[in-house]
Amino acid sequence: MDELLVGLRAVAESTRVRILFVLSHGEFNVSELTQVLGQSQPRVSRHLKLMVEAGLVSRHKEGNWVLFRLREEGLGGALSRAIVDMLPALDQALMRDLTRLESIRNQRAELAASYFSSNAANWEKLRSLHIREEDVENAMLNIIGPSRIKTLVDLGTGTGRILELLAPQADQAVGIDASREMIAIARSNLERNNLRQAQVRHGDIYALPFANDAADLVVIHQVLHYLDDPARALIEARRVLHPNGRLIVVDFAPHELEVLRNEHAHRRLGISTEQITGWFNRAGLALQRHELLPPPWLKEQTGLTVSVWLGINKSARVSSAPTKMESTRP
Repeated sequence: MDELLVGLRAVAESTRVRILFVLSHGEFNVSELTQVLGQSQPRVSRHLKLMVEAGLVSRHKEGNWVLFRLREEGLGGALSRAIVDMLPALDQALMRDLTRLESIRNQRAELAASYFSSNAANWEKLRSLHIREEDVENAMLNIIGPSRIKTLVDLGTGTGRILELLAPQADQAVGIDASREMIAIARSNLERNNLRQAQVRHGDIYALPFANDAADLVVIHQVLHYLDDPARALIEARRVLHPNGRLIVVDFAPHELEVLRNEHAHRRLGISTEQITGWFNRAGLALQRHELLPPPWLKEQTGLTVSVWLGINKSARVSSAPTKMESTRP
């Protein structure tokens, strides 16, 4: 009862209700929230502090950024979402906030599109600077196993490398990417390797051009750290998975390399298993396996550690509890 009353008192102010509404659409820093709300940074920070203390909002630090989102667990998280659900859809203040929010998202998308367009031709070289791809690919193949894949969907396919890797064991393989330059390169790579069962399409990771239950394997390889709302992308990935479908997510573990944010369009500095677990739960996925792949040169304090997560549809039978496998590579 006391926790509920604390939460209700903390949200009993119009700006705080607006903040909850904005955070229900994704994760934002203070600077972005001040742009949406049209208020000073000290005032917005004060509101956020009160709501974090009341358990309505979660705060986490990522390099030089501090990001806020609706709390996903506990009574505070339930209260936050209940309040958002009760807000009137046509409220003028909320509609203005949503317009400004979409403007910020468009700016992010334009920056990312510009980066991918400029770097499409050198994409594989850029990726090789961070982690040895053969280690990641071997881990993925080990997790997926040798059985036939009826329909594979690769989200954020880039140059189509994952399609090249997995299409030989798939009846149908489709790559989705928002960058037309990337798609052109991927299509050329597939044609060169005579992978006739594979194709690429221009599309939005948040609105996939597939029916429900269309795929038995979805892969999201080094994509989530570019997104402003990874949870939303995972919900959409879950939608296209059939009841026995699997999801493979590959991404960097948390790190402090600000250069990747400043120069390479990374929205977040790595992703933790705690974050993935929360996003999976929200999407209706069960985390079944986690493999951690530190680069062989980590002893010299360079390179990035990569995580590979396996999630399955919660309606499917899970034979064992999630496991974490530490790599024994030197």
